[in-house]
Amino acid sequence: MPAIVFRNVEKSYEGKLGTFTALKDVNLVINPGEFVCIVGKSGAGKTTMTRLIYANETPTKGDVYFGKRKTSDIKRKHLPFFRRNFGTVFQDFKLLPQKTVFENVSYAMELIGRKSEDIENEVPKILEIVGLKGKEDKYPSQLSGGEKQKVSLARAIINNPDVIVADEPTGNLDPVTSWDIVRLLVKINELGTTVVLATHDKTVVDKLRKRVVTLDGGRIVNDEEQGKYIV
Repeated sequence: MPAIVFRNVEKSYEGKLGTFTALKDVNLVINPGEFVCIVGKSGAGKTTMTRLIYANETPTKGDVYFGKRKTSDIKRKHLPFFRRNFGTVFQDFKLLPQKTVFENVSYAMELIGRKSEDIENEVPKILEIVGLKGKEDKYPSQLSGGEKQKVSLARAIINNPDVIVADEPTGNLDPVTSWDIVRLLVKINELGTTVVLATHDKTVVDKLRKRVVTLDGGRIVNDEEQGKYIV
């Protein structure tokens, strides 16, 4: 059973200048445990694709599936439960500035009703895994960009999601710090979690040597694992 399927997907937006089509005729299968890089120039459709994966957007045409579930069929009231299957990481971190490192990560557990005992046991373990041991009481304003992204990543994995969706997670980081974040994503993937990484960082993609899906003008123009050009 595939983890994620795009079937003849188109996504369009209405604007002042008319209709803009961000994705066109996208067909893609991502299997459980894969590490897939979505690459392309700015405006190619990478962010739109990631948002469709965890149902933050719905297709204008076609279907997106998570397992057997068609995301467009999920009722709004059920979306928070559905999104527990995913951990998301963004370029701008999206941390809560008034909360400490520990509290930013534990908040993700609190939202789904995890027990206080679980929170006290698991958050320190995750922070150690991402290299933030000793930073528990720091606030985001006291952290470097790389440390903020590690908090974001810890928060994304704390509830053991099936899929991590990372949208330009290294976009604001220097090359050394970027590779630290990518290595953590690889480590998570090696433990069995499916990872979808949207990035324009060619250096990162070349080092990873993982499956690469290239977008251009909203279309998939190459899937390197399959070794064939689609367009």
